[in-house]
Amino acid sequence: MARTLENINTIFFDVGATLRYVIPDPAFARAAEDELMRLVGATEDHDTFFAKLEKNWKAFRKLAKTRLLDVSEMELWLQYLLPDGDHDKIAKNAARLTRLWRDHDGRRAAHDDVIPTLKELKRRGYKLGIIANTITETEIPDWMCEAGVADVFTTVILSSKVRLRKPDPAIYLLASRCIGSAPEECAYVGDNPVRDVDGAVNAGYGAMVLYEDAGTADREGAAPTNLPDYTITTIGDLLKLFPERG
Repeated sequence: MARTLENINTIFFDVGATLRYVIPDPAFARAAEDELMRLVGATEDHDTFFAKLEKNWKAFRKLAKTRLLDVSEMELWLQYLLPDGDHDKIAKNAARLTRLWRDHDGRRAAHDDVIPTLKELKRRGYKLGIIANTITETEIPDWMCEAGVADVFTTVILSSKVRLRKPDPAIYLLASRCIGSAPEECAYVGDNPVRDVDGAVNAGYGAMVLYEDAGTADREGAAPTNLPDYTITTIGDLLKLFPERG
């Protein structure tokens, strides 16, 4: 039986796949790749360079998921992605390199109902925040400003800044402490049935809402150990769950 939402005053969100999605754009992606190679002074051809980078990225991702810790952007590039590169160039451009590495997947855009739903939840009296596993420290804050929702979120917790990583309950507890709410007063909205659900439930959050994204539901390759309290198929469905606060 789903837990009641009447004591919830705070809602935290995942970002990737939950609030935004990737739009394939080969020209945009190739421009990002060319600029990345230029900034690091790559001497290999395009395919060789990115095959190496992809191999290093997968190794880092496996390590991060195992130890539930992330690193700063500079550490990511110097220690894991391009440890044999020109450290001066890489250190100077680490933040830009991370953005370009993200862009080589394609463009990112918010789902159609995200912006109005976030603003309406804020108007209804809820405190809103973000808890996201991310390698970049600037992309999400920049998107918040560009989308006009910077004033909607009170607290933004990024794994690349705090090092803790979902599903470690510690990152959820840090977020609730920063926003000034008890864990049982918080709900979490995410799309991953393993990482998002387990983390929120094990942190003692008052509710977990799973955004059912069929394209990413089984990407962790593991069976969930906890079940969500509620499931939604659009972010706008949250307005049915969280009424005006008195």
